[in-house]
Amino acid sequence: MNDKAKPPKRSGEERKDRLAEALRANLQKRKAQARSRRAGDADQRPEGLPSAGKMQEK
Repeated sequence: MNDKAKPPKRSGEERKDRLAEALRANLQKRKAQARSRRAGDADQRPEGLPSAGKMQEK
């Protein structure tokens, strides 16, 4: 048989591949979060802490 299997990678290359894949997955997740935030309406709830730019006077 003439199998052309990939040669075993060194541990450094495997680690780089895993890190690159995790980075791509994280980037995709963050992009999806940003898109969902842009698509939603602004929060109009009166409760909670005021934002830093809109301090309420007492």
